[in-house]
Amino acid sequence: MIECVWLRRLMADLGVGQDTANTIYTDDSQSALAVARNPAFYACTNHIEMHYHYAKERLLAGEISLPYVLTPENLLAYIFTKALSCEKLEAFHKALGLLPFVD
Repeated sequence: MIECVWLRRLMADLGVGQDTANTIYTDDSQSALAVARNPAFYACTNHIEMHYHYAKERLLAGEISLPYVLTPENLLAYIFTKALSCEKLEAFHKALGLLPFVD
């Protein structure tokens, strides 16, 4: 997310800013998304790491939006973010249309 905000600001400095929020899709914890979306939870979150507060600030400023993605809809992203068995890795390679590196 920090990279997204940085690129937004760089583009604005170059004169190619945008009025709409950048969408960052996440299947992260729904409780973390609730904290980012609702400032009323702030009193209950004294010990949350700073990057969650940064996410909340950017969300309230309208720079980003954080829609929740259901896990079944995000399975292909797991090839990049999760440790997978060989069978699952090969299945995801096929689903993405990737060719084998070596025959």
